[in-house]
Amino acid sequence: MEGAVEFRLLGPLEVRAGDVPLPLGGRKQRAVLARLLLDANRVVPLERLVDDLWGESPPETVVPTVQVYVSRLRKVLPSGVVVTRPPGYMLAAESAAIDLARFERLVGEARGADAARTSVLLREALELWRGPALAEFDEEPFARLERERLEQLRLEAVEARIDADLALGRHTELVGELEALAALQPHRERLHAQLVLALYRSGRQADALAAYRHVRAALDELGLEPSRTLRQLEQRVLRQDSALDVASDRRLLLGGQVPLPAAFVPTSPFPFVGRERELTALRAALAVAESGEGGFVVVSGEAGAAEQIEDARLHHGTTTARWTWTLVIPNVQPSESESR
Repeated sequence: MEGAVEFRLLGPLEVRAGDVPLPLGGRKQRAVLARLLLDANRVVPLERLVDDLWGESPPETVVPTVQVYVSRLRKVLPSGVVVTRPPGYMLAAESAAIDLARFERLVGEARGADAARTSVLLREALELWRGPALAEFDEEPFARLERERLEQLRLEAVEARIDADLALGRHTELVGELEALAALQPHRERLHAQLVLALYRSGRQADALAAYRHVRAALDELGLEPSRTLRQLEQRVLRQDSALDVASDRRLLLGGQVPLPAAFVPTSPFPFVGRERELTALRAALAVAESGEGGFVVVSGEAGAAEQIEDARLHHGTTTARWTWTLVIPNVQPSESESR
């Protein structure tokens, strides 16, 4: 096998040796590889692999079936890539060889960088996407939430890149892109706020107010009000607030990261570290609920977890008050009346 091997999850699943795509077999075998790639360099227990690929009704021969798929993948991939590690399997690969890992690294580097550097890093990260991730695995139990999680990561990177470009005074060239994104995401308030701001800064105050009315109407169809910060943006546009002007503070171009008005920058007294995977899964579940399918999420953890999740909710742009929290205290059973 010639050339470095590259694993591609951000679009149709591909493994390439140099410029040559490797044959990965049928859908289920490809799904095994995709599932291992999502946890690259971590052991995926066999039981978890079975649950994620067959759900509650695996065939009686599921264990030897998995073994066959793994054996076939080993024949195609370089030696030592798919390894057995009790209690399951692991895909061993350098992070630089996996597009998802490169994407996450670039997004991480962009955090805390100045506007110009953020724009460059996030453009590079987003260029790794070749289409929707995991779209070919709609029938696999693991794929839906993972697909939503990855799409949330992509959208957040797009929004952060647009924030940086707004700070750099690129509002006019952003309008077309933002109009297309807003049409695809009619309820995503951050994108609509960016569109309102880009239109206003382009000397199109009437169009900016029309864009606000459009998202307000879309939210009204769901029985929702625009967030307080979005309503405040409308008021600032109406009174032509100078704080909305690009580069009113030159620090934006010299290293600041405040591309939206201050009202759009949430703050919290609590620090939050880690749990990125869990948080993106929660945001994906919220996106599914907002699409009209409903559902609920149970968060289990030590005392203080709810405050950390609330902090993360603010930091990741979900400012609408649509979360219901239940605090479950370990080892305490509810009374019969409480259970009702």
